[in-house]
Amino acid sequence: MSWIDYAVIAVYLAIVLAIGLSVSRGQETPLKYFLADKRMPQWVVGFTLMATLISSNTLVAHPAIVYQKSMILAPGFMVMPIVLVIVAIWIVPFYRRVVGMSAYEFIGRRFGLGGRLYTSFGFLMSRTFGIGVSLLTTSIAVNVMTGWDIGYVIVGIGLFTALYTMLGGITAVVFTDVVQGVFLMVGGVAILIRLLFAPEFDGAFAVVGEAWNAGKFNLGSAELSVESLYNVDERTIWMFATAMALQWSRRYICDQAMVQRYLIAKSDTDAVRGTLIGAVLSVPVLVAFNLVGAFLYGFYQLSGAEAPAIGDHILPHFIVNYLPAGLVGLILAAIMAATMSSVSSDLNSIATVTTRDYFRRFLPGLADRTQLFIGRVVVLLAGMAAAWIAVTLVPTEGSTPVAEKALVITVIVSAGVLGVFSLGFLTRRGTRRGCYAGIVACLLFTAWGVLTQPGNRMLDLGNLNFEMNPIMIGIFGHLISFGVGYTVSLIAGGHVPDDVDELRFRPGR
Repeated sequence: MSWIDYAVIAVYLAIVLAIGLSVSRGQETPLKYFLADKRMPQWVVGFTLMATLISSNTLVAHPAIVYQKSMILAPGFMVMPIVLVIVAIWIVPFYRRVVGMSAYEFIGRRFGLGGRLYTSFGFLMSRTFGIGVSLLTTSIAVNVMTGWDIGYVIVGIGLFTALYTMLGGITAVVFTDVVQGVFLMVGGVAILIRLLFAPEFDGAFAVVGEAWNAGKFNLGSAELSVESLYNVDERTIWMFATAMALQWSRRYICDQAMVQRYLIAKSDTDAVRGTLIGAVLSVPVLVAFNLVGAFLYGFYQLSGAEAPAIGDHILPHFIVNYLPAGLVGLILAAIMAATMSSVSSDLNSIATVTTRDYFRRFLPGLADRTQLFIGRVVVLLAGMAAAWIAVTLVPTEGSTPVAEKALVITVIVSAGVLGVFSLGFLTRRGTRRGCYAGIVACLLFTAWGVLTQPGNRMLDLGNLNFEMNPIMIGIFGHLISFGVGYTVSLIAGGHVPDDVDELRFRPGR
């Protein structure tokens, strides 16, 4: 990288830090620090939702999957707009009516303290892991492009992001998201243009034909059979579509990082429109970076250039070797922007949940100043924990792409949370006893599946092992928590709050 590239990155970091410092004054109340006083316009909500969803995992790991395999994640992108339209029309107004700051307040009102702690703890675990993945994929790019030690890069990016998040709260997060979103989209367009009009080949779009001939636009196996569920080496279209539909639903319905975005809007209308804007912005970005992976395959095949042995290095390797000075720095800044936007959002949301669902729940008399101090400390501790996770996930030659590995782990870690929310959202007869039974059943099933899964078996129970593709553990988990919860509610009864009709999701309301 040239001095021009480093200058571009320095300018980007200076802008982000300046935003954090400029809004740090006036962060005097939890409402301001965690919800920006609920004054954000719809376009800001849309940008921050997109930036929260799109991480360096999208920019680095998604192209690696397509390069090594094909566009097997694409079916998941196809279901995303459907999920987001449902969320925008019905779920966003529901949350703005029912909760104050935390999505898990709803579960507490519906199913009691145990349900609230379980779902909030699941969020803390899954998002801390998610931050680790984002830090890792960005650090891979920086390592490949600069040669800097990957461990130092992970810690450096993590601490810088934690710093401006600690200073400026959610206001700093959302306004830096706007800057980061612009860098992200400009960077993606630049990479696509360079690949499509590569001067190394005769005529434009040569990489498209090569990628097509190699099957890189293949969506994966369309087999729909019981036998396909037991194929450990290949996940079908239906598996990915189902897993990612549940993942999108869990993220946008049960995830504090997203729910917090709905709550910062200055009105219900702004929240709904902002969510739809986020969907419009997110889908093209997701598709674009999957196309980048296909075109990279075509580029390296046609050029005969030696590609890196580790799939997650493919995009950073191309950027540093085939893009001009200045643009390299811009793209690296875009990759860092994608990480910082999702990481800062998750760190702030983790701080919100820890402060509101734990400290303030058990110590209701906490002063505003104390809550803000706790929130800032949690941001730092969560960033440190995520950095440790990132270091443990560093890929080696021949290892599974980070994005694919992350999807499997994330659907497992979510441990039926969507099922618990659905029991509360969709049913009137769901009870506290049923909810807890569903949670226990899901935890037992998940533990059994993880310990006895094929390929990484820690406990051999012979014929009682879980033999299906591991991604099915997460899929079944949500179904089990809801199914067992509702069945036990019908059979054994239990507590239902007096205001249950106010706590149910009902279309048209």
